[in-house]
Amino acid sequence: MEIRPATADDRESLRELARETWHDTYDELSSEVVDETIDDWYGDEELERALSEPGTAVLVAESDGEIAGFTHGVVQGEEGDVLRMYVHPDHQREGVGTALHDRLREDLEDFNMSRMRAIDLASNEGGRAFYEELGFERTGEGEVEIGDEMRREVVYTLEL
Repeated sequence: MEIRPATADDRESLRELARETWHDTYDELSSEVVDETIDDWYGDEELERALSEPGTAVLVAESDGEIAGFTHGVVQGEEGDVLRMYVHPDHQREGVGTALHDRLREDLEDFNMSRMRAIDLASNEGGRAFYEELGFERTGEGEVEIGDEMRREVVYTLEL
């Protein structure tokens, strides 16, 4: 497995991976809501901005020529935020997420962050367990609008 920076050529693969992961993870969301959210959050303009903003890292994990996962993080001040962390359902529990996290942490530490935050939907038990296994502690809650409904999020923090 190779961890590398994402490129503009990866945009469609990132969208497809996010779409497949959401469909597999979020049973409570309809297919239409998942597809609309992915199209909105991962449109070409959004991905181009993510790939070019200072203090930002978008990384992919490639296995046998296919993208098995990706992550997107950004540093603001002393805090790094894990905005996205996706591992294709066929590659979960293979160390892909941990490898992505480790590389993201390394890359964001170059910007002098002292803590990392990760936010995930409260309904994603696997995602919450993943962050807890990495040493993140639950530090808050929030809400995000998805499909015209407010959804509960859980905030995790890792002090470095």
